[in-house]
Amino acid sequence: MARMPLAERRGQLTRAAIRAMTRDGVSRTTTRSIAAEAGVSLSVFHYCFDSKQALLESVLTTITDHYVAVVQEAIRPRATLRETVRAGLQAYWDHVAARPGEHMLTYELTQYALREPGFEQLARRQYELYCDTYAELLDRLGRQIEFELLVPVPVLARYLAAMTDGLTLHFLVLGDADATAGILDMIADHVAGLTKEH
Repeated sequence: MARMPLAERRGQLTRAAIRAMTRDGVSRTTTRSIAAEAGVSLSVFHYCFDSKQALLESVLTTITDHYVAVVQEAIRPRATLRETVRAGLQAYWDHVAARPGEHMLTYELTQYALREPGFEQLARRQYELYCDTYAELLDRLGRQIEFELLVPVPVLARYLAAMTDGLTLHFLVLGDADATAGILDMIADHVAGLTKEH
């Protein structure tokens, strides 16, 4: 087996865990099955991750980082703040539609963390990560387009996290993609209504 830097090996194992958990579910995915998915020995897995919690946090961070990168790419100043916000929401939504299994996995990980003693902090960290991500995106947007928020950034960040979280779950359960565009329009309208452009 080729030697690989620790960070690369962790990335390889995290991607393998995402594939295995998306396919088989969190409770049926073992460290042995993740190592097999990655094509490495079990000892390599344990060298890279000292706990299941560390692996699950890496899985959540990797999934979130991927769709955040997609949204950041989409958030370029457009004619209006509303159009810019709508483009960012659409980029997030395109990620959901393209990778529903990964988003389903995030909900499964939340439930797992809430039910498994000692893992509750993982669920809390997951949702803090969502809110922090929206706060960072709003801050970035504020540097690109001059506007004044009429509500505190943490409040709007939590609102956006709750709205996109609920919309994602709604889609995963009902599969109603047609209703999504109108809801994203409404969220963009609401966000634009909570700002004053300069």
